[in-house]
Amino acid sequence: MKKSILIIICFLFTLILYSHPWKPSHYVIVDTDGGIDDMRAITMLLASPDVRVLAITVSPGALSAENACIKVRSLLNSFYHEGIPVGSNRNVKYKSEEFQFALKTAWGDEKNITATSAPDYLKVISDILSLEKTKIDFICLGGMTTASRALAEIPAFRTQVKDFIWSSDGETGFNYNIDKDASVKMLKQEIPVKMVKAFSSPDDIFYNNYLLGRIDSANTVYSKKISSFFRAQTSEIHAFSLSGTDEMSVIFLHYPELFLSKTAYNISDCTPSDPDGLRNAAVRILNGETVSRNQVIKEFPVEPSFYFDDLGPAVKEIIEKYGVDEWTSGVIANELHRHLGVFAIIGVKMGIRAREYFNTGVDEFTATSYAGSTPPMSCMNDGLQVSTGATPGHGLLTVINSATPSASVEFIYLNRKIKLTLKPELSEKISSELKEINFVYGLDSNIYWELVRKNSIKYWKDLDRHEIFLIEEM
Repeated sequence: MKKSILIIICFLFTLILYSHPWKPSHYVIVDTDGGIDDMRAITMLLASPDVRVLAITVSPGALSAENACIKVRSLLNSFYHEGIPVGSNRNVKYKSEEFQFALKTAWGDEKNITATSAPDYLKVISDILSLEKTKIDFICLGGMTTASRALAEIPAFRTQVKDFIWSSDGETGFNYNIDKDASVKMLKQEIPVKMVKAFSSPDDIFYNNYLLGRIDSANTVYSKKISSFFRAQTSEIHAFSLSGTDEMSVIFLHYPELFLSKTAYNISDCTPSDPDGLRNAAVRILNGETVSRNQVIKEFPVEPSFYFDDLGPAVKEIIEKYGVDEWTSGVIANELHRHLGVFAIIGVKMGIRAREYFNTGVDEFTATSYAGSTPPMSCMNDGLQVSTGATPGHGLLTVINSATPSASVEFIYLNRKIKLTLKPELSEKISSELKEINFVYGLDSNIYWELVRKNSIKYWKDLDRHEIFLIEEM
């Protein structure tokens, strides 16, 4: 009997390790006051496939709510995460003199971004809690104003938030005193609060040369953002830039074992305790190595020699330009499709772009394709399935057949809908080329498929998913 129980426990543990690695462990709402450490912390959260950032709210602190909102929106846009909602808390008593270094620090391109259109933070939080049924973590990188008001005015906030993680050094810290009344009030509530302290060492330097070198050598858009932040400080790096403050909350979310925690009632003081472990954790997070991406193989081959001679020279170029995710999805889609096809590649690029927009993983939204079921345009559906996980088997993909199919797909995530369409001139060009090759050589000719393959590799290299689609918010 004991042996049977042990086998069942081991089996269940194995399921925990290997089942649904695509589903993140943490669904989060982030509140920020626009500090430079907030930018790095938010970037780390966006980088981790084990975290789903549902929304970001801004409150006054290091910056005004208006300027913090512009910073956040520019950051999200720079990663093409335009679909993440940003709410603004404009109704606060506390007014701080803005930190000039934070104000001058670029998070992204701020042109044409205004804070006036940002919805109220309470509406954003309430909407997310009504749509996302998974328990969430509320991560506060500034003062307690937003959390305190949300707890008082949104009933679901108390029941839906499983952890409140606050970057704070306690009563002597800036975040505590941004709105002291809100801090006192929040800490008296029954909701558990984990106060994550700043990194501390003899020189208080978290971003030492070793860590900066590893971040600089990484090849993700998120690590490049952090590297560019430090490179922008050409003359002398601002002392506060090298410290680890709000980033500790993100590392704690992933690796609480790297902290010493002392709990009294509902409040836990969480102190960073392993400098090398913390730095290694930061690199893993920025590299997106917090959860396994695959179901069958541990690592996907990216060496050019692994692939056929005509494709090998394009491997590094495609990965450097568009990322490993597009590359792996493209390889799997074309193996599924049984030949290299232009529209299959278009489907891959469209699916990755939609996931970028909402900052989701796979299997997290529904898709309605208007590409129909007639090749070659319908081949787009194969690439779409691989890159998004929206498949008929999961009930997430619907294909509409009409007299006039189009390279268009509607995506719905958390009650928000967008439509992506391949630019008409590009769709016409690709279709015309395929018709011409078919007319000259015919589908039964090897030359036809060789030319299609050659075109597909060319388009895979040349078409930037950020430039080839029209995006309509519906």
